[in-house]
Amino acid sequence: MYNPSDVGKKGNLFGLPYSQQESDLVILPVNMDVTVSYGEGTSKAPKLILDESSQLDLSLPNIVKPWELRMTMSDEFLDKKENEEYRKKAKTIIDALASGNQISNQNLVDEINAHCKNIHRLVEVKCDELFDQGKIVGVLGGDHSSPLGLLRSLAKREVFGILQIDAHMDLRNSYEGFAYSHASIMHNAMNLEGVSTLTQVGIRDYCDEEEESMRNSNKEIHVFYDEEMFSERSAGKTWLEQTKEIVQTLPETLYISFDIDGLDPSLCPTTGTPVPGGLKFNEAIYLINEVVKSGRKIIGFDLCEVGTSAWDANVGSRILYRLATSLGVSQNLLRLK
Repeated sequence: MYNPSDVGKKGNLFGLPYSQQESDLVILPVNMDVTVSYGEGTSKAPKLILDESSQLDLSLPNIVKPWELRMTMSDEFLDKKENEEYRKKAKTIIDALASGNQISNQNLVDEINAHCKNIHRLVEVKCDELFDQGKIVGVLGGDHSSPLGLLRSLAKREVFGILQIDAHMDLRNSYEGFAYSHASIMHNAMNLEGVSTLTQVGIRDYCDEEEESMRNSNKEIHVFYDEEMFSERSAGKTWLEQTKEIVQTLPETLYISFDIDGLDPSLCPTTGTPVPGGLKFNEAIYLINEVVKSGRKIIGFDLCEVGTSAWDANVGSRILYRLATSLGVSQNLLRLK
């Protein structure tokens, strides 16, 4: 008999007792940060979050018995040594570009792109298998390129919009020569036929190419810039009013992509690319709650760019829990109080 008030079992996601076979939701860890362009180590996040998650207390103010959502983390971790090998290769290119040099070894760039493409294909195949078993899937990165395989798998089955919480637009065609860069995840996602719209919240670090991509897209892209939203709140607009405006841009079927650098960096100081500003923890949770209350169906999610400290993993595990349980409510596996 599972008692949610007992000490959580270390090594089980959130200390829950569910196996993958009996779980409705499977969290797929993608230990990948090959093309990260600033801080390293986000590939270690899935294991750190798994370790930290068992110390969470599981009751929530808005959901009845959230621990009854049957979920687990897959034990199919990708090969860390392979990630580290290709990370070292990518870093030689990144360091050269940062020193003002041009790419001198296109064969190496092509090799790294081929490796990343293969990882995304492996993730897509695994997601296909899980969907065929009737599972719901969330991805835990790794850098923000990690969920591309999940998005591809979903886009073969559904038409959906993306709600992206992030400091960055991630709309570059490629970055530093890498077609599957963390800075290109939304560019790649918007090229999928099944992805209909994109709504970005918390954006505060972006380039001209990305704004051009947003303006010229043949699909709807709605950007809620962090600085503009702060100015509106300073003039009297409430977060409730702003969240309602965000939710109005979302279609009925939805995927949530949560880059943890969308939060205030005091909550995620060792993330790969921290940026001043951002959402407070409860602001992010409030937004997700409003999405659920609106009746929209969340069909999947990712959490990426969690850093290498226990504090980052603590915050990340709490965001992961809220994403999972919110999805549970939206799919009638849990209910609101």
